[in-house]
Amino acid sequence: MKQAGFAAGDKVHTYKYLAICGKDYLRYTSALLNRPSLTNIKILDANRPSVLNLFVWLRPVAFIGVLLSVWQIAISRHTVHLLPTPVEVVGGIADLVQHGLLLKYVVASLFRVTWGYVLAVVLAVPLGLAIGWSRRVEMAFNPVIQILRPISPLAWIPIAILWFGVGDLAAVFLIFLGCFLPLLLTAINAVQSIPAVYIDVGRNFGLRRVDLVYRVLYPAVVPQLIVGLRITLGIAWLVVVAAEMIAVNSGLGFLIIDARNAGNRYDLVVAGMVLIGIIGLLLDLGIRSLERVKSFRWSYSED
Repeated sequence: MKQAGFAAGDKVHTYKYLAICGKDYLRYTSALLNRPSLTNIKILDANRPSVLNLFVWLRPVAFIGVLLSVWQIAISRHTVHLLPTPVEVVGGIADLVQHGLLLKYVVASLFRVTWGYVLAVVLAVPLGLAIGWSRRVEMAFNPVIQILRPISPLAWIPIAILWFGVGDLAAVFLIFLGCFLPLLLTAINAVQSIPAVYIDVGRNFGLRRVDLVYRVLYPAVVPQLIVGLRITLGIAWLVVVAAEMIAVNSGLGFLIIDARNAGNRYDLVVAGMVLIGIIGLLLDLGIRSLERVKSFRWSYSED
């Protein structure tokens, strides 16, 4: 009887213990359900007003504002102005707008850059891919490429004027020369940097040469080509400014040299420099937008 009573009491204590544990488990489960999960936190962070993004955009603007303030104060404190103030530069840009020259010069420069740059891309990229694909072709072309590569595009200005005269064709030719070799070398290096396993896998799957180029070569080289396009576009913009100072009579480069020669209008000189910088920045942003294309983003980090 004592044994049975002990067993019965033991069972009662066991049931009470389980009941208490069950209540604690329910409270713990409820706390877990009510606690925001990591996914919910990410959603809340995504829906939170993008104050940090605003600060990221405001930082360069604030830095430019500080530079302009320092520029204005430094020039104003000296009696002899070696540079125009930012206010005078803005006034120079306003004069260009008033006389209808700003749009004319900007369009003229962009016209020459577009033609020279596009011609270089159309010719240099396919040729570079072909040279990089074949080791024998590269050995044949490499000495000529290495001889021409160190020659500055500006060294071709006398020959360009001799062949095409003073005008747009000479400037387009110089831009083409400035862009062609960098793009050619970028395409060659992009092909040679493809891991051999990519090509071997494509061949093991029985891809034809055309399919191998389209499905393996093209996706593998595009990220490097985008970087080369960005660098080359900057070179094109540099060359057009230099070419317009000598070979043509319009454009932003011509504006700078003409303002200096016509009457020491250094406000227009600096205004031309500012416009060149702003347009160059916008062109670079346009090329960088290619990195957001879904089929091109495989080699870029999410940052």
